[in-house]
This record gives sequence, C-alpha cells and structure tokens, in this order.
Amino acid sequence: MKVLRTPDARFENLSDWPFAPHYEVVNSEGGNLRLAYVDEGPYNAKPVLLMHGEPSWSYLYRKIIPPLVAQDHRVVAPDLIGFGRSDKPAARMDYTFERHVDWMSQWLKALDLRDITLFCQDWGGLIGLRLVAAFPERFATVVAANTGLPTGHGMTEGFQRWLEFSQTVPELPIGGILTGGCSRQLTDAERAAYEAPFPDESYKEGARQFPVLVPVTPEHASVAENRAAWEVLEKFEKPFVTAFSDADPVTKGGDAVFKARVPGARNQQHVTLKGGHFLQEDCPDDIAALIHRVAPR
Repeated sequence: MKVLRTPDARFENLSDWPFAPHYEVVNSEGGNLRLAYVDEGPYNAKPVLLMHGEPSWSYLYRKIIPPLVAQDHRVVAPDLIGFGRSDKPAARMDYTFERHVDWMSQWLKALDLRDITLFCQDWGGLIGLRLVAAFPERFATVVAANTGLPTGHGMTEGFQRWLEFSQTVPELPIGGILTGGCSRQLTDAERAAYEAPFPDESYKEGARQFPVLVPVTPEHASVAENRAAWEVLEKFEKPFVTAFSDADPVTKGGDAVFKARVPGARNQQHVTLKGGHFLQEDCPDDIAALIHRVAPR
C-alpha cells in the first residue's frame, strides 16, 4: 500500500485552529497508518467523541471543542484515514467501508475510550454507528446529525446529485464542497483550511471513493454488516438523540429512521437545527449546548 502524508507545513497558521495533533498507529493489510486526532480537556473526564465525514476533517469542530472544554469535557476528534492530518492511502481501492470501521475500531481500543458521548455527522455516522454496534458497552450517549446507516434501500435525490458530481468533476473542489453544504458563506481562510490536507488531487482518493462506498443498493459491499449493526442498535436503550438540520437535501428525513428503530431514541428531546449539510459550520453553539446537555458527567 502506497501511503501519502500531508506535510505539517500545510497545517500551520490555520484560522481558528490552535489544537495540537496527537497520533495513533493503526494496522492495515498493506502496512501501518498514522491516524491523527485532537484530544483536549481533562483526561479523566468522560469523553465526547466528535466524528466528521466527507470531505472534511476535525477542523469542522473547531468552534465546538472550546466551549465543551470550558465545561470540563474531554473532547476527542479524530481525522478519518484519508482526511485531515491522518495518512492517506494513494489508491482508491485501498479504501473500503470495512477497513474504515477496522481502523477506527483499532484507534478506539488503543485509546480505551469509555462512557463516550458520540456526536456524528455524514460518514462520521456511518462509521461511528458501526462502532456503537461493535462496542455498545463503551458508549453512554449518541447524537446523530445529518447521517444514516444505509442497508441498500436507495438514496435521496440530494445524495444522487452528490454521487454523480463527485465521480465526474475533474478536480474535487474541497473548499467549494464545504461552503456549498453550509447555509453561510465560508471565509477564504476557512476554505483554505479545508483544502490544507490535500496538496494535490493525488491526496483525494479517499474523498473520491467515499461516495461510492455508501451502501445504497443491495449489491453494495457492507449491506450485511450494516444490517447486523442495526440489530444491535435496535436493542440500544441508552440515550440516542437526533439533531438533523433543516436544510440538508442529502439526509433529509433520516432522523425518522432512528426515532422509529432505536429504543434509546424514545422520549428524548430531539432537535432540528438550522443549517445545511455541514451544520457544525452553521450552528456550532447550538451543537455544543446540546452535547453538554446530554453528555453524562
């Protein structure tokens, strides 16, 4: 496996990004990979796990981490393999749904996180909810936002448009994708920060591959694994809160599935937040307040 590593200089002097990186090595069939993560706040506090999706990185949580730390939460925000400061396999075929779950499972066990409050969005939910299903004893609370766990039953029109765009555009415009998925306009500095992990197109193979990995047809890989995960989630009685936004065409209506199928979602104070697909950019204060409200202490 050929692996690319974004030069550290690309992450210097980013707007609103004072956080030092931490690293953990995970094993893969083709060798070891370095996985980067933010770890802020009191080490002995119960962790809040913030999981990003495609094609962002933990920078997405830069305005959510400080208020949680100020309230004495430990906040952990990993960069998925292929994104942020984490290593990036150079071949698209090196990225699979099951490998991502395995890489993040290794990382979770290495840090030995327990009593976790998970906030997950986009692929952070597809992978994060698989972690919940694999290690339900480690999770205390789940907040699912603009995400899902598909099992081959089709896609929204919004996702269909994104899939076609992502596979046909000659150069994947990371900053443009992020600002297009927000209700507000990102600044030039913010767009540059989202583009920082990708010096050129060769670093974007994970971002290119992720859309085609979403199991939206019965023929997709990981349909069986996601169905097995749902069997666990359908017995998950710990608090499960949905916090979808009101202007995301990609995941519109997805909160209803969790409310109907997860026992822990019953009698919860579910919320609809204002914003686009990347609601962390549109309503970070609301998200931080929600996490603080539901996280055990």
